[in-house]
Amino acid sequence: MTDAHRAAYIAFDRFPSAKGSAVHIRHMAAELFDRHGGGLLCVLGGGDLPAYQREGGVEIVRFTDVVPNLLDRARAFSAWVADRLEPHHDTLEICHVRDPWSALPALTTGARLVYEANGLPSIELPYAWPMAAPSTLAKIREIEEHCLRRASAVVVPSYVIGTAVTDRGVAPDRVHLVPNGADPVAADVPRPPDAPGRYVVYVGALQPWQGVDVLLRAFARLADLTDLSLVVCSSVTPSRSRPLVRLAERLGVPVTWRFQLPHEDVAAWLAHAELSVAPLTATPRNLEQGCSPIKVWESMAAGTAVVASDLPVIREVLGDLGRFVPPDRPAELARAVRVLLEYPEICRDLGERSRQKIIGGYTWKHARSRLAEVYDLVVAH
Repeated sequence: MTDAHRAAYIAFDRFPSAKGSAVHIRHMAAELFDRHGGGLLCVLGGGDLPAYQREGGVEIVRFTDVVPNLLDRARAFSAWVADRLEPHHDTLEICHVRDPWSALPALTTGARLVYEANGLPSIELPYAWPMAAPSTLAKIREIEEHCLRRASAVVVPSYVIGTAVTDRGVAPDRVHLVPNGADPVAADVPRPPDAPGRYVVYVGALQPWQGVDVLLRAFARLADLTDLSLVVCSSVTPSRSRPLVRLAERLGVPVTWRFQLPHEDVAAWLAHAELSVAPLTATPRNLEQGCSPIKVWESMAAGTAVVASDLPVIREVLGDLGRFVPPDRPAELARAVRVLLEYPEICRDLGERSRQKIIGGYTWKHARSRLAEVYDLVVAH
C-alpha cells in the first residue's frame, strides 16, 4: 500500500549523479523529508538507477522513459509526476520543486508550493536546443512565470537570479535567498594516487557557458610552466567531453581528464590543487539568470584559492577572497594563474580564509537552516 505522504520534492534532474545539482537536491530534500517524517522524491532516472527505491520514510520514484526531444521529455515527465502525486492529494502539505515541469503537476494538488529557482529554462534552453523558435521560448517563459507567481515561496541561491525572478512578476517578499553551501574538507584528506605533481583544477559540467574552452586556451599560454598540469574533473561522460578533448589536443595542452567521480574523490582533487578555476563566460545564462556555482563553494571548503571570471554571481560568493579576471579572455586568465602561482603564501592565505568563511556560515547545515526558515514562513501563512 502506498504511503500517504505530507511532502514531495520534485526535480527534472537525474538523481543521484555527479552534477552539482544532485548535491543540492540531496541536502535540500533531506531538510524537507526530515521535517515531515519522510516523503515522495520524483526525479529522472536512467543507467543503473532503479525506477523505485525506498530509504526509510522516503519513497524515490524515477522517470525512466526514453524521450529524445527535451521538450517532449519535459511534458512526459510532468504527466508522469501528476500520476505519482495523485494518491497523495488529500495529505500533501508542501511540494518543493526545481523547475516548471515539476511545478505544473504540483499546483494541482492544493499543497503549498516552494519553487527553488536555480535556473530558468527560458534562458537555459537555447544552449541545449539552439534551434528553439522564439515563440517556443516565449511559451516556456509564460509557463515559468505562471508557476513562479503561484508559488507560496521562491527560493533562490543568489541575488542575481532573485532579480530575474522578481522581473517575472514575483513579489519580492516571497523571494528568499538560500545560498548554496559546502562541507569543509578534512585537512588530512589523502592525495589522489594518480594526481600530477602540481596542478590547476576545474570541476563541473562542460556546457559552453562554463568556459572550459577559455581555460584550455589560457593553459596553452602557460606551456613554459613544464611542471604544471591541468586536471578537469568532469561531471559528464567522456562522450560528451569529446569536443573539448579534441580542442586540448589541437592546442597541445596535456589534460588529466576524470569523469563522473564520486563526490568525496572530487574533494580530494580540489584539496591538493594549487588553484581552482571557474572561467564562466559572459552569457545571458550567467549574467541575467545567474547561478551559485557549487564548484566555487567546494573549492573554498577545500581551502583552495580560486581564480574566476569577474561576474556578479561569482563576486557574490567569493567576495574579496578570489582573484578575478574579465570573462572570455584567455590571456588575462593565464596571467592571473601565473601571478598567483608565483605567490604561494597568498594562495594559502586566500584558501584558508575561504575555508573559514564556509565554516562560519555557508556549510550545507547553514543552507538547510535557511531553508527551514522558509518552510516556517510558508506554513505560518
